[in-house]
This record gives sequence, structure tokens and C-alpha cells, in this order.
Amino acid sequence: MKLYFVTSNPNKVREARLIIRDYDIEQYDMELPELQGEQEEIVRQKAKMAVETIKKPCFVEDTALCFNALNGLPGEYIKHFIEKLGLKNVYKLLDGFEDKSAKAVAMIGYCEPGKEPVIIRGEINGTIVMPRGESNFGWDPIFQPDGKDKTYGEMTEEEKNSKSHREMVVIKFKEFLKKR
Repeated sequence: MKLYFVTSNPNKVREARLIIRDYDIEQYDMELPELQGEQEEIVRQKAKMAVETIKKPCFVEDTALCFNALNGLPGEYIKHFIEKLGLKNVYKLLDGFEDKSAKAVAMIGYCEPGKEPVIIRGEINGTIVMPRGESNFGWDPIFQPDGKDKTYGEMTEEEKNSKSHREMVVIKFKEFLKKR
């Protein structure tokens, strides 16, 4: 089965392909607008825009990094926080807080023409740390999943994909597809 992943980020596509090996995932390279609002509503709207544009069953994915001490911020706006402040200063947002815990959240919005999107969520708990490692994704060096001694930025792709928010949501998405 062919799946159309609407994203301008080839790294997201590569990770999805590593996790869902039994589907043909084709990237539809399109930059969707950066909407504002709650993450689930953003994903719902992006899925609707994507299916209206390509007129084929497709999915979109959105991630958020939610700091518990900041009531979920920066959340879905993490990309903008990093662009404006840099990773070290995003880490320093928690300087006045004892609580450095966070949640990495990934959501997939799957939509078929003429239907409402289905939203699937995956999340993993962890800690915000001083940046360590490299990454293809902006905030990987500051997020250390619970139970691990490395940040996503220090992990190999295989290590990260065995314990990530994206892996969780993609596996749930695969299960959803099998039941259809």
C-alpha cells in the first residue's frame, strides 16, 4: 500500500520508513503553514489542507516538546523557540525551576478525500538537559528520555527509533491502517 506523507522534512520521512517497512511511503514535498492553536487542532487542520491539495489519502505529522514546569510550553512552538533563542537558551528557560521534566509528543493526522482526519498520538516522558549530541531534528540534543542516559541527539537512529515519540505514533498509525 502506498502512503503519502505530506511534509517538507525528508528526515521525518526517513524515520517513518525505518519504522513502517511494509508500506511504500512517498513524500509529497509541501510546506504546510505553521498554524497556531492546540496541537491536535493544528494536526487536524494540516491533514485537511494536505488532502484537499493532493486529493489522495495522506498523512501529516507534528511534534511538540512540552516542559511540565511551563505548563506545556513551548509545545508545538518548539521550532520557533529554537530558531529565536537557540538550544542552550531554550534549556535555560527552566533555570528558575526545579522541575526539568518534559513530554515529547508526536501526532499523525491521516485523512482521505471527503472524510474527517483521524488523529493518532504518541508521547514519551523525559528530562530537558544541557544540549548534548547532534541531530537532524532541532531539539534532540536537549531531550533525554526517561530510563536512558543519552539524549536523542546522542543516540544512533536505531536507538532513537526504539524509544521515541515518533516511533510510538507511527506504530499506532500502522496498527490503525491494518484495521481499516
